[in-house]
Amino acid sequence: MAFESLSDKFQNIFSNLKKKGKLSEQDVKLAMREVKLALLEADVNFKVVKKFVNSIKERAVGHEVMESLTPGQQVIKIVNEELVKLMGEEKADLTFSNEPPTVYMMVGLQGAGKTTTTAKLAGKLKKNGKKPLLVACDVYRPAAIKQLQVVGGQIDVPVFTMGDKNKPVDIAKAAIESATKNGNNVVIIDTAGRLHIDEDMMYELIEIKDSINPQEVLLVVDAMTGQDAVNVAENFNEKIGIDGVILTKLDGDTRGGSALSVRAVTQKPIKFACIGEKLTDIEEFHPERMASRILGMGDVLTLIEKASEAIDQKKAAEMEKRFRKAEFTFDDFLEQMQQIKKIGSLGDIMSMIPGMNKQMKDVEIDDKELVKVESMIYSMTLEERANPSVMNPSRKRRIAKGSGNDIQDVNRFIKQFEQAKKMMKQMNGMMKGKGKKGLLSKLPFMG
Repeated sequence: MAFESLSDKFQNIFSNLKKKGKLSEQDVKLAMREVKLALLEADVNFKVVKKFVNSIKERAVGHEVMESLTPGQQVIKIVNEELVKLMGEEKADLTFSNEPPTVYMMVGLQGAGKTTTTAKLAGKLKKNGKKPLLVACDVYRPAAIKQLQVVGGQIDVPVFTMGDKNKPVDIAKAAIESATKNGNNVVIIDTAGRLHIDEDMMYELIEIKDSINPQEVLLVVDAMTGQDAVNVAENFNEKIGIDGVILTKLDGDTRGGSALSVRAVTQKPIKFACIGEKLTDIEEFHPERMASRILGMGDVLTLIEKASEAIDQKKAAEMEKRFRKAEFTFDDFLEQMQQIKKIGSLGDIMSMIPGMNKQMKDVEIDDKELVKVESMIYSMTLEERANPSVMNPSRKRRIAKGSGNDIQDVNRFIKQFEQAKKMMKQMNGMMKGKGKKGLLSKLPFMG
């Protein structure tokens, strides 16, 4: 999970601060030293860390903290505000040209996930009512054109290509003409990358940019490259000029230093973050929500948005009625599980629920377990799935054999099912409260 190690360190630092009734200047200095080390270990740019820690220290030894009844909480509030400021304060939306088509030019190094991200962005814009056209301008990497056609086909978005014998600048110009004729109001150009920054690549990108005058140049950077992602962003911004950044593989980097450094170093906003391999795994970058995740406070708003998009509200309402009547079956459990999987991995979901990160710290969340559970349910008869009470030892042995699991696995799952059934019935009553509980009740799978 993104920021996992940084989040753990921050929570330990702040836990110690909250235990103190009053804070001395020395307490703040020691805490800031730990914050500094945590950020450097998370691969945050040294200059960014220095400025960030000084800003917090300056505010934290002031009157509002030292004489507060809850000084530890006040320091956390300051750190949160400074983190938001560091990542850009407000969400930076894509801009659109007054005269369609709006042209976005995707740039970045080879291996950052540029082609897949191009398709993810097209899918998101299509979902928002746009009619995008993908353009294959990478004529050098073997199978790059084919890859774009494949991912374009998966999201049902057309791909413009002229093969690999034409100049990228000519392909880009012809694609815009084609989009104008065919009513595509967004054009997303997938350009070539290299394994490292070189003059030929930069010259070609400058030539394309000058000839088509894109609305925005979006730099795709791999969050897992840490400090190098910042260097790449700085180079591209100096030589070509970028309008925004898309961070990929953020889910694979437990440190997350690039997300905290890129904006501060380039002064260009992070517009999107890719948090998975599926073509739907792209989300708008909200600095305040990301700061909340880093500090272990969860991100309920993003979770609600994801749940609203992914979950069938009608099915969720029907299931809630069955919860009320205690008619929860294995089929319902399977349906619930499949809907939750649409939102993301269990680890990511847990990280968005306030306080859950800490509670689940020592719990291994393995999405493969869901596959095991599915295999067990699919090995049941229709009667067993609809009526869990008929389960007996011989049925369990048959299910274990049919699903390729041990009898202990089946027994464990049935026990967990009964516990889940009981818990969901209890939660149904709990979720009628106000405040945070009221927020959680908006999640269909928490119904």
